[in-house]
Amino acid sequence: MTQVPAIPTGLAGPTPYLICRDADAAIGFYCRIFGATELMRLPGPDGKLMHAMLKLAEGHLMLADECPAMGALGPQGGDTAAVTLHLYVADVDATLAAAVAAGAKLTMPATDMFWGDRYGRLEDPFGHQWSLATHLRDMTADEMQLAARSAFSAN
Repeated sequence: MTQVPAIPTGLAGPTPYLICRDADAAIGFYCRIFGATELMRLPGPDGKLMHAMLKLAEGHLMLADECPAMGALGPQGGDTAAVTLHLYVADVDATLAAAVAAGAKLTMPATDMFWGDRYGRLEDPFGHQWSLATHLRDMTADEMQLAARSAFSAN
């Protein structure tokens, strides 16, 4: 029997696993808006998606359709997702605009932040929370502390 690695290549860190009311549509959204690449999908006998894997930037994203019988429910229906997925993009303003045009809800417009990123937030059409950023400048820890103090003292 061939020995395989206990941890698959490229999956050594945490990998978000999203439950979606319409996983097929979610895959299309993540590929079109965030530039993800679909690596595989496993449909169930009822046609619903049991599992899919996407490559997103340098990481991975797994997802599946809701399965109430297994307690797997997406965050739609008034529930708020407890996790926010963060993604750096080349142009946060353009990505937020494209996401909103594709059905996402803008929850925070892009703003230049004290930590050196242009940053905004959205809820995707499947109820998942995303924060998107474009890095503007590198800062030392001391510069960031000073900028944070200044930002919070102004409020």
